[in-house]
Amino acid sequence: MDAADLSTARDALLAERTQLLADLDETIIVPDQMTYGSQAAAASQVFAQQRDLALRDRADQQLALVDEALARIDDGTFGTCLDCHRPIARERLEALPWAARCIDCQRLAGR
Repeated sequence: MDAADLSTARDALLAERTQLLADLDETIIVPDQMTYGSQAAAASQVFAQQRDLALRDRADQQLALVDEALARIDDGTFGTCLDCHRPIARERLEALPWAARCIDCQRLAGR
């Protein structure tokens, strides 16, 4: 990868990192004490809280991937598959700048 590609990837990763940190900074609303008679409202609040926790967990995992990609830029291994050590396709890195594996190795890892 040339310097322009690395700069573009770094910018995309930093923008993603900023968004993820903002997502993680949002507070999760804890429902008030429920009274009997509103089971539907209670279930709705519990569902919303569980959804928010799952989204926060996903953002936390994504942030780790972004930070790892930034570290690979810094150490000169960005764009090289962690498994087969071949270059990752430019199109893949444009779509997923945090990709650590080429598409073939990712398919194998996903099984």
